[in-house]
Amino acid sequence: MKTKTRSQKPTRSTFTILRQLCNLIPNHLVPKLARETGVDKKARTYLPWSHVVTLLFAQLAHSLGLNDVCDALNLHSGLLSAVRGATAPSRNNLSHANRERDPAMAEGLFWQLLEHLQKLSPGFGAGRRRKFAFRFKRMIHLVDSTTIQLVANSLDWAKHRRRKAAAKCHLRLNLQSFLPRFAIVDTARHADAKRAREVCAGLEDGEIVIFDKAYLDLSHLFDLFRRGVCWVSRAKEGMKFRVVRRLQRGRVGNILRDDVVQMKSSASRRAYPAWLRRVVALVEVDGKLREMEFLSSNLEWSAQTVVDLYRCRWDIETFFKEIKQTLQLSDFLGHNANAVRWQVWMALVTYLLLRFCAFMGQWPHSFTRLFTLLRSAMWRKLDLRGLLEAYGTAGGHFRFLGAPEQAYLPGLG
Repeated sequence: MKTKTRSQKPTRSTFTILRQLCNLIPNHLVPKLARETGVDKKARTYLPWSHVVTLLFAQLAHSLGLNDVCDALNLHSGLLSAVRGATAPSRNNLSHANRERDPAMAEGLFWQLLEHLQKLSPGFGAGRRRKFAFRFKRMIHLVDSTTIQLVANSLDWAKHRRRKAAAKCHLRLNLQSFLPRFAIVDTARHADAKRAREVCAGLEDGEIVIFDKAYLDLSHLFDLFRRGVCWVSRAKEGMKFRVVRRLQRGRVGNILRDDVVQMKSSASRRAYPAWLRRVVALVEVDGKLREMEFLSSNLEWSAQTVVDLYRCRWDIETFFKEIKQTLQLSDFLGHNANAVRWQVWMALVTYLLLRFCAFMGQWPHSFTRLFTLLRSAMWRKLDLRGLLEAYGTAGGHFRFLGAPEQAYLPGLG
């Protein structure tokens, strides 16, 4: 039986795959952020650049602990030194750096690297607007959070339940580009609604934001309404409304009710004095139809548009699943607040670099396959773009660049 052979092999390079990934980070950026955050004052023999490269390697290699990272980098110390003079840490150096250095440096690295890559290639993150059920020229944002389980050693700062510890990442994701636009890494003890204002602070007039009912805060919703930001969410159980105008008489398809409403209690009306749109619809979840109640500040859209917009919220669940199942967010290299924040932000930096490589190489397969390919070739001296082109010719469709059509999945999560 004849077997198909690949039409091309990845070309050789003078640089390793890891070095080519690190070269996407501008030379001046890490030293500048180290000075601004005061990290350079706490760095003696183990420089901030070496710390960044170490944590980037830990994500790509899916390292299980401090010994795993340090041993692997020491074994490849020659190739590592070619990455702008990066050095392998000792276990104590890495543990101390994660514990004492300000994670604001890693946060700043993510946002400034994102800005740099978008300037380097304006098409990256500009959005992919294909045909889908509704056509919006506005920017659509998805807001949600994901809980990251921690070990009992973290209970002193991240106590979640009686004997459990957890951190939480609050994220605002751009639906068109599938890239984060805002993120907060904090403990999981606080309700999501308390972070809603911070997460939505950068939204502009005319934009759309979609979030789960956990983020419902009437005073914050009215603030969005006054700023001209359209929002869509689900109603909480027990919310009471007074019907101002019925927009639909009887059932139409899966839309059971479509009303313009006002908050019923005086306290709720003081928090949100404007009218709301309430749509009650049957939605298929796990093969069964469930009745769900949706709220929106927009009174002009069709009822189906409100339901379809909320359905897009599933994309941020896909994003969280992608990074938590692929990147290293299960085994942590430290248990205090700084160490956890360093690792979460460096996971996002790694995601950003891989997404940019996929964009430049027109990678047609899943993010998971891209990650596993680069992980296996990390110390090989192969041309990165040639590698993606060689392994990206096996067919498939553009699955992970966040096309809005992906939102149409059974169930809303």
